[in-house]
Amino acid sequence: MGLWKEFTTGIIKENPVIVLMIGLCPALAVSSSANDAFGMSIAVLFVLLASNIIVSMVRNHTPDAIRIPIFIVIISTFVTLVDYVIHAFDMELYASLGVFIPLIVVNCVILGRAEAFAYKNSILSSTMDGLGMAIGFMLTMTILGGIRELIGNGTFTILNYQLINLGENFQPALAFIMPPGAFLTIAFMMAAHRKWLKK
Repeated sequence: MGLWKEFTTGIIKENPVIVLMIGLCPALAVSSSANDAFGMSIAVLFVLLASNIIVSMVRNHTPDAIRIPIFIVIISTFVTLVDYVIHAFDMELYASLGVFIPLIVVNCVILGRAEAFAYKNSILSSTMDGLGMAIGFMLTMTILGGIRELIGNGTFTILNYQLINLGENFQPALAFIMPPGAFLTIAFMMAAHRKWLKK
């Protein structure tokens, strides 16, 4: 029951983006399409899960005074791997995400979970926490990107496959794929999430 609670907490009650409001910079910057948002989410999922496991493994051998630099070295190792893999297999996504891939190193979601959870808990608990937080981040990012793309462009694309196309007669609200649309959409998502939690 404890592991299930740790897993679901990051998805619902402590969703990193719409509840804890951390990792907002990449969430708002790369969510102009569902495809880009999902791509960034996959990268964050791998880095968060892998770094949580490694931090938990070395926690008893990590001096408290230098734990943050050690966390950053661990995280940056996995970010470098993700950066090379995306560069090798999906140049279009790599170009879209740009500088936000290397900036995963300082993403508050990943560093925060390493410090607040993985450094103090077992490998299994840290794995479940990392997985839950990453899935929560992925769901929020994909929904955010999907809403913005659908309203702002009339399409919905995942993994480079266009699933929805509203056609030429659709009049897109271009503001939704601009920065103001990101803030507006995430504000509505936060409000809807809070109302749903109260019920």
